[in-house]
Amino acid sequence: MKKIFNKIFSKFDNSTIENTIRRKTVLSFLFFFMMICFVIIGWNHFLNQTKVDGAIKPLRATLENNEKILRGVAYSNKNLAPTYPIEKAAKRVRVNGNYGLQNATDTTNWKLKIIRKPGDTLIVTLDEIKALPKTVITFDFKCIEGWNQISNWGGVPFSVFAKKYGLPMDSEYASLETPDKVYYVGIDMPSMLHPQTLLCYEMNGKTLPLNQGYPLRLIIPVKYGVKNIKRIGTISFSNSRPPDYWAERGYDYYSGL
Repeated sequence: MKKIFNKIFSKFDNSTIENTIRRKTVLSFLFFFMMICFVIIGWNHFLNQTKVDGAIKPLRATLENNEKILRGVAYSNKNLAPTYPIEKAAKRVRVNGNYGLQNATDTTNWKLKIIRKPGDTLIVTLDEIKALPKTVITFDFKCIEGWNQISNWGGVPFSVFAKKYGLPMDSEYASLETPDKVYYVGIDMPSMLHPQTLLCYEMNGKTLPLNQGYPLRLIIPVKYGVKNIKRIGTISFSNSRPPDYWAERGYDYYSGL
């Protein structure tokens, strides 16, 4: 056997083997270099795509298609977010951002402005909101930053509030913004009318803290935390998409769970 191998390799002198190795090495590096160039050119082309609502066009198209699937197939007001015993609720509740809370606001004289349609505006006080039937929910709050926390909230279901004040529930969207107009969200009406969506004024059985949106915030378990706007100042309605703070910065408009 050894003699056979010696005969085979004796046909190749050292220079031939070295040339073969050198040629294959050069070809490997050339192929690697071409692949790197291809990736860089492709990535730059991807990044230089036209932006639509803050996101490059292919990404925005993907987000829009995801929304169509979620809204058309997966969404139902019968699908409820899992709830937990109040004992499992965190005592120290995390804050998912303070946009719209940084500017001084006269919370003592706060009133909620509801624009049912142009020229038809309601002003509702916190006491009037508290007079409506209260619902308490303990659920797993999810933030787009990657964390989640079981927390307890109390308030009036938005669907109950909408019926009480004759809000246009057949609208496509609701728009909510803080009193200083710094933070604003647009939410599809089916999600606003979900039975677990609350105009919330309590956390852990106590008045909302300032950093959690006192005097009134939205709790909407079917959405990520970015839609759970704090310190609501105005609510209005439309059949076209209203502005949304994070969607304008490239995030998913729908933000559904």
